[in-house]
Amino acid sequence: MRHLLYLASRSAWNRRLTLSLTLTAIALSVALLLGVDRVRRDARESFAQSVSGTDLVVGARTSPVQLMLYSVFRIGEATSSMQWESYRKLAAHPLVKWAIPMSLGDSHHGYSVVGTTADYFEHFRYGGGEALAFTKGKRFDGVFEAVVGADVAERLGYRVGDRITLNHGGGEMSHAEHGDKPFAVTGILARTGTPVDRSVHVALEAIEAIHLDWQAGAPIPGVSIPAEHVRKFDLTPKAITAVLVGLKSRAAVFRMQRYVNELPGEALVGVMPGVALAQLWQIVGMAERVLLAVSAMVVAVGLAGLVAVVLAGLNERRREIAILRSVGARPRDIFLLLMTEAVGITVIGALAGVVLLGVLTLALAPFAAARYGLIIEPAFIAGGEGVLLAAVVAVGVLASLVPGYRAYRLSLADGLTPRL
Repeated sequence: MRHLLYLASRSAWNRRLTLSLTLTAIALSVALLLGVDRVRRDARESFAQSVSGTDLVVGARTSPVQLMLYSVFRIGEATSSMQWESYRKLAAHPLVKWAIPMSLGDSHHGYSVVGTTADYFEHFRYGGGEALAFTKGKRFDGVFEAVVGADVAERLGYRVGDRITLNHGGGEMSHAEHGDKPFAVTGILARTGTPVDRSVHVALEAIEAIHLDWQAGAPIPGVSIPAEHVRKFDLTPKAITAVLVGLKSRAAVFRMQRYVNELPGEALVGVMPGVALAQLWQIVGMAERVLLAVSAMVVAVGLAGLVAVVLAGLNERRREIAILRSVGARPRDIFLLLMTEAVGITVIGALAGVVLLGVLTLALAPFAAARYGLIIEPAFIAGGEGVLLAAVVAVGVLASLVPGYRAYRLSLADGLTPRL
């Protein structure tokens, strides 16, 4: 066996240029396959870790997925709001341990503005139950104070004490600015890898204050209420977007969900985050499978290229094979020689793909976390990637049977007889 490995390595070295291109194709295809699987798995994990310890998310009646998207992930906009009185009834329910009201809809340079209360910083959890922490400053106490997420502070260069203004409506193209009522940054949250990093948090009263002289999404002509006078008005919210609810006993979640769905006077829905996320991944599951299928096809193309290269090289190696046969090599030895060569290239290409993916992961993981909130595991092989890698090598072994069998069929006379 040792002499076969030696012969295969020497033969491959003589054709190193052609085989190196094939090896590169295999490495890139393997990196793509494993990379798609890793991003798919880590994206699902990142979504699942965005909220933890919340038993119900309550909002105006809509689909559970839509409610989760705009209330937790800050994606999209709420089609309607829920009454403040409904929140008070919900918070006063004997089964409720805590309730966090949230008012969404405004923005700051494309980042979502979340109107909430001090309970948000006390009870909100993410990941495995981690609480929010501050890298600098503290939570807001006054009306015109704001706490910014890690991404907001980093990308916009904010520090504690800076003054910022909010925009009416969401998105980066919003130009209706509440410029007459600036906010002071009182705190910067530690990075969480969740939508919290891309949010600006203010008091619920602040949302009411900046809209006192607004109506129907625009300033009221001729009316301007200075920031120093807003405290003379009742800043109790009339409506909010959603409520995060924690229960005293998780066994009561279905009972509480039924209470929310049947609450008189308003059409509300209570969503269990885990169930809604499962529904979300059912929706995007087809896209996941398509991406994996495309990646698998790319790997198949790379291995087919390997077979084509080895088969094409057989015509140039007919005399080499004939000489080996003439010095005592058996047909089985020729078969094993070609298989060893093809399998070796497959294995080396697969390992090169793993190394390439590991390097790319280390290089791009900080960017993915900062830009998209996607936490990619910086590992060379993670999760079920070992199974995919073994499958690639197994398919490579099967593919190597084709040139091996073809070489096996070459006869000594065929190799030594010149063609006319």
